[in-house]
Amino acid sequence: MARLIAARRTAVVPRGGAFARLSIEDLASPVLLACLADAGIRPDQVDEVILANALGAGGNPARRVALAAGLGHVPGLTIDRQCAGGLDAILLARALVDSGAADVVVAGGVESTSRRPLRLRTDPEGGLPVAYDQAPFTPWPDRDPGMADAAEALAQRLGISRAAQEAWALESHAKALKSNHSAEIVPLAGVTQDAFPRRLSPGLLARAPIVAGSITAATAAVAADAAAVCLVVSDRIAQGRGLAILNGATVGGNPEEPGLAPLAAIQRLWQGEPLAMAEIMEAYAVQAIAVVKGAGLDPALVNPGGGALARGHPIGASGAILAVRLFHGLQSGRGLAAIASAGGIGTALLVDSSGA
Repeated sequence: MARLIAARRTAVVPRGGAFARLSIEDLASPVLLACLADAGIRPDQVDEVILANALGAGGNPARRVALAAGLGHVPGLTIDRQCAGGLDAILLARALVDSGAADVVVAGGVESTSRRPLRLRTDPEGGLPVAYDQAPFTPWPDRDPGMADAAEALAQRLGISRAAQEAWALESHAKALKSNHSAEIVPLAGVTQDAFPRRLSPGLLARAPIVAGSITAATAAVAADAAAVCLVVSDRIAQGRGLAILNGATVGGNPEEPGLAPLAAIQRLWQGEPLAMAEIMEAYAVQAIAVVKGAGLDPALVNPGGGALARGHPIGASGAILAVRLFHGLQSGRGLAAIASAGGIGTALLVDSSGA
């Protein structure tokens, strides 16, 4: 059984902040090296580096990060499953290890929203290229909503009010402000803590700009820069250390309701047995509320150190950040991480501190 024996991340910094000048390899290579040092693993022992990246322009960022970290023998594999990619990278690492194809795999995600390339769509008729921001997530334009519009449609269908969303956001920030995440954060560019958590008030929430219907700037996670890396190894290497990766699943759902996609993934892994901790992605407050309620999770166990509403959303890294939080926060028992992705994709991970 594959085990997770080290997990680190950078702080999460909103776009245009302290990480704005850093490249993808600037963000991720120090985190990779910190994981190896934490676990006492030599660079030459690493079989593969799998990293998610959603906004880059190709060029195999995982290979670039491996080279920057001095792992020239590692080919590197970059995946794009948008928000779910960082968690899916860990599931791929688990599959390599459990199959016997690898003993040591570095897995996670990295995103520089600040340095993302500009996107232009060429005109097949020879006209000028047209700039665009969101890539298509389905082949059907009429079934490919913007993420904020999809969140608002979910709020309307499930009757989740703006007040409920604001209450969730307020609590996310409050929990983050009370937490010390220094053990999981690799200092970078002078930043040692997440930059975004703040003291929200009803007045501030009421003045937040509306994004779509009941969705406001306070109940949608801000675009951000960060990297998160986990070290997934075989039992032979782990020797009882870390968290056992019990199971994982990625499921395709309705692309018009991406926020609900994690429910099917969670159902494949978890049948209601006791959990000690759950990390649920907060791209939007409404999405987190819908997943927690739909899966029957105890809200008291969810995101105990705050969620993405209080951190920010570095797309390719966000799923891996959930795993890093589990690694450092789960003291005993089982932990669950789950994330939704554009296109109607849901990924979930189940770990155990004892491996039972």
